Amino acid sequence: MHCSNSNNSIYHSFIHRKGVREPMKIICSKSDLLTGVNIVLKAVPVKTTMTVLECILIDTSDGVIKLTATDMDMGIETVIEGDIIEGGHIALNAKLFSEIVRKLPDSQVTLETDESCKALITCEKAKFNIAGRSGDDFAALPVVEKTNAYSISQFSLKEIIRQTIFSTADNDANPIFSGELFEFSDNTLKVVALDGQRIAIRKIELKDSFESARVIVPGKTLSEVARILPGEIDKDVNMYITPLHMLFEFENTIVVTRLIEGEYFQVERMISSDYSSKAQVNKRNLQDCIERASLLVRESDRRPTIMGISEGVMELSMQSQIGTMNEEIDISREGKDIEIGFNPRFMLDVLRVIDDEEISIYLVNPRSPFSIRSDDGTYTYVILPISFNSGI
Repeated sequence: MHCSNSNNSIYHSFIHRKGVREPMKIICSKSDLLTGVNIVLKAVPVKTTMTVLECILIDTSDGVIKLTATDMDMGIETVIEGDIIEGGHIALNAKLFSEIVRKLPDSQVTLETDESCKALITCEKAKFNIAGRSGDDFAALPVVEKTNAYSISQFSLKEIIRQTIFSTADNDANPIFSGELFEFSDNTLKVVALDGQRIAIRKIELKDSFESARVIVPGKTLSEVARILPGEIDKDVNMYITPLHMLFEFENTIVVTRLIEGEYFQVERMISSDYSSKAQVNKRNLQDCIERASLLVRESDRRPTIMGISEGVMELSMQSQIGTMNEEIDISREGKDIEIGFNPRFMLDVLRVIDDEEISIYLVNPRSPFSIRSDDGTYTYVILPISFNSGI
C-alpha cells in the first residue's frame, strides 16, 4: 500500500485509535524518515515525568505513515511517504530513534514491530533491535474542528514571527508575556509581542477577509512553527481557532497548541503618537555603529548605549569597564535635541528584522519610551529607555 499525503488524513489522525497491538511493517527512504522525525522532534519535551512523552508515535492505522510527538501543550504531527506492508502503531524513544535514523546509510529503511513492542530497524547491512511501547499509551492530540480557516502564505507567517518573537519573554510570572497576540480583523492580521521592556507590532494585509478573532499564542509554539515552515511564497498555512486551541496546517504537517488564557494588554495605550524629536537615519549605518559599540559590553554588563540627537547628527557613545566609544552618524532631524539611553541588544533585535533602508525614530523625552515605526503602519517597535547612570 502506498502512502498518500491527504490533508484529511492528517486531520482525522487527531482521533486516536486504541486497542489493537499488531505487528507493523513499513518501508521508506532514510531522507523522508529523517525529515519527519526532525519535524516532530521539536514537540518532544526536554524534561518530563511522563516517559511516554519522550517518545515519537509511528502510526499507520489510517493508511498513511504518521509521526507524532507532544509535550501536552503543543503537538506536532507529520505524514511521510513510504510503503505500508502491515498497519499498526508503536511509540519509540525520540532521542534514541532520531539518532539511529540520523546515522543510517542513505538508503531504504525498513521498520518492523512485533506483539511485544520490539522494533527492528534495517537499512542495508545495519540492523537495530530496540524496545518500544504500545501506541495505546500515547497521549491523543486534541480535536480541532476545521470550520473556519484563516489563511496566510508560509513566507508571510514565517517572516511575521521572525520580526516579533524576540519581544516575548522566555520565563515570566505573567504567562501573557511569553505569548504573542494574533488579531484578525477583516483582511488584516496584527501580531503583537511584549516583555515589559519593549513592544513589537507587525501588521500584514491578507488575501481574503476573515471573521474577527483575538488569541494569545505561546511564543514557544510560534518559534517551532517558524523553524519547520518551508516558507514558500505561493503556499499557504491554514490556521484554525477554538476557545482553547489553535491549529496550524501546512503541506503534510499540523501543529496544535494550547492558547494562553487571559486578556492581552491594550498596547495602543502604551504607544504615544506625539513626539518632540524625529530622526531619520540609514538603518545599516545605525546597526553597524551599535554593533561596534557592543564590542565594549560583556554579556553580564548591562550598560546602556547613549544616543544623542541634534541637528543633522546622531552621536552614539558607550562607556564600560573595557573602554569607551563615540561615533557620529548623519541624520535628518525634526524637532528638539535629545539624549537617551537604551539597551543595545534590544535595538539590534529591531534593526536586524527591518528591511527598510531608512528608518524613523520618534522620541518624546529621555524618560519616555521611544519608537521605530513605518509610515504605512506595517511595523512599530517600542523600547523603554535606560537611565544613563544606573544602567538597567
